[in-house]
Amino acid sequence: MRHQIDCIEKNDRFDPTEAIERVGGQNRDGTRWSLSQKEAIAGIKSGKWSFFVETAGRSVNVIVAESRFGNDYIKTEADDYDPNNLLSLQDCKWAA
Repeated sequence: MRHQIDCIEKNDRFDPTEAIERVGGQNRDGTRWSLSQKEAIAGIKSGKWSFFVETAGRSVNVIVAESRFGNDYIKTEADDYDPNNLLSLQDCKWAA
């Protein structure tokens, strides 16, 4: 199932591969969902979910990447418009 990520919760780390704690979005019925980065990674890897970010009218896929230290993290696919689509999303305003 494909879901739009429209907000993130960040921590205070400066490394972008470690900055995201949670991602969130809105279900078709208007309710909100929230997942930890670990849950999102597991869902992508298992094929259970796929995610995208909408920016400037364009849909950009969210993928799992590996940091230089060998840790998995999520990011958007490279596009010619904005390489920081996921990190530039608004903060999620609800409790996880």
